Amino acid sequence: MPSYKTLKEQAWAANREIPERGLALYTWGNVSAFDPGLAVFAIKPSGVPYTDLQVEDMVVVDLEGKIIEGKLNPSSDMPTHRALYREFTVEGGNPVYGIIHTHSTYAVSWAQACRPIPLFGTTHADHIQTSVPCTPYLSEEAVLRNYELETGNLITDFFKSEKLNAAEVTMVLVGGHGPFAWGSSAEKAVYNGAVLEEIARMAMLTLQISPDATPLPEYIIKKHYLRKHGPGAYYGQR
Repeated sequence: MPSYKTLKEQAWAANREIPERGLALYTWGNVSAFDPGLAVFAIKPSGVPYTDLQVEDMVVVDLEGKIIEGKLNPSSDMPTHRALYREFTVEGGNPVYGIIHTHSTYAVSWAQACRPIPLFGTTHADHIQTSVPCTPYLSEEAVLRNYELETGNLITDFFKSEKLNAAEVTMVLVGGHGPFAWGSSAEKAVYNGAVLEEIARMAMLTLQISPDATPLPEYIIKKHYLRKHGPGAYYGQR
């Protein structure tokens, strides 16, 4: 029988980082860690405070939603994570091995306004080359059918319609709801979730200072993004 110990440890450590990064009050957030070889992910149990979490509390689920290991109920957002892994990782071949969802203040504010976060500066451009996209509201039919699963379907359908690459655009706002972010590990997903919250805050402050602020020029966006990404990247140590 496979051992899920390492996967559960990764999910546990990432979830404990949510309050440390100021990304959620109470239990308003969750992280999962995906194992592509086993096609399962470990996720936070529903409603358990971060300070009470133990490694053994993490719930291991397969891509059909079946609990493989764990005594507690998984996060109510588990079906959203499942939809994203199935579409972005398994079907799309993207290195999405960790996902975070929170209700962080500034990102949620943009989501509640149903507005994408404009790309105003190089901090934003260091991470993605577009505005942070925002989906429309879920339809009433989708909410009544299967709210959390349809949230995942909304995100993946939106990425298809907008021709967005999940390997490059690693964050999204769900209209009226809040942020999701992902990465090559659960740890990287938390990093991207924290980046999303910070650029959401910066963008809001920018518009308060200058309501007519304009997006960063494309040539600066490209320069900053490619400093950190791709074969010609030179930021940091190699």
